[in-house]
Amino acid sequence: MRADRLVSLVLLLRQRGQLTADTLARELGVSTRTVLRDIEALSAAGVPVYAERGRHGGFSLLPGFQTALTGLNHDEALALLVAGSRRGAQLFGLGSALASAMLKVVDALPEGLRDTAAGAAQRLLIDPETDLLSRRVAAEELPDTVVAEVRRAVLAGHKLRIHYAAVNQTAKWRTVDPIGLVTVRDQAYLLATKAGADRTYRLSRVLAAEELDEPAQRPDRVDLDRAWQERNTRFRTGGDQVAVLVRVDPARREYLVGTVLAVRAEEPDADGWLRMDVIFQDARHAEWALWRLATDAEALAPQWLRTSLSDRAASIAARYGVPS
Repeated sequence: MRADRLVSLVLLLRQRGQLTADTLARELGVSTRTVLRDIEALSAAGVPVYAERGRHGGFSLLPGFQTALTGLNHDEALALLVAGSRRGAQLFGLGSALASAMLKVVDALPEGLRDTAAGAAQRLLIDPETDLLSRRVAAEELPDTVVAEVRRAVLAGHKLRIHYAAVNQTAKWRTVDPIGLVTVRDQAYLLATKAGADRTYRLSRVLAAEELDEPAQRPDRVDLDRAWQERNTRFRTGGDQVAVLVRVDPARREYLVGTVLAVRAEEPDADGWLRMDVIFQDARHAEWALWRLATDAEALAPQWLRTSLSDRAASIAARYGVPS
């Protein structure tokens, strides 16, 4: 345990320069007296730690002292840094060990690579709302070429052209300023702005992507977790929300729940199905979700939704009907 703490102490001094004993104690979660004892132990072991006295003093390492970890390239280091954002480490009590490992990864990179990898990691966020024990949706299969192009634009800070197919709309090209990439319940999203307005794009609907040379208009640093929560809150509280009473096959309940903003009531129906009172973001979203459920669900109210679904079904039947 103490050996790990000594390594973490050295890495903190390597990466941040001069630090006071109080600052080191807070970072390591120990007392100031323990830090002073650790400094003495490092000095006795030959690690070049020296003290700067005075009001603005603290502890530093002699320039040039470096730890080593070989064989990591930029993408490998980035993968490890992004993995550090997952909540599994906290879930299983490995938070402090993971923090120490991330310090080692960053410290082991060459000087230029160290800055870019650490900066890039803030642009990628994994499962801000879901822990590792509650996965319900299978991971989306996304084309490697599309994902790689989007990721390059996000990390390089360049504008991005995407051929995007929104729900019930013809795919079209649009140019955006990418902010970061987020996965939620194994679905991936691109957070971006377009003409200064916030936009969120589901990656599975990006049919093609092209990184542009023009720099993106975005802040140098971003709190991606906070940005996602703000956009998610606006989505859940904004728009013309629609309340729908629906009957659904229990086997498709999870799909329905995954498309709604809220479930207000739920009870068994007479034929073994479920009767649910749910809230959709808007009318188009309600029609789209229930159409995808086909005969596994029935909208009971409101009447305009039943009429809309009936008209759509009649149009399809007419198009494909067999002549008498």
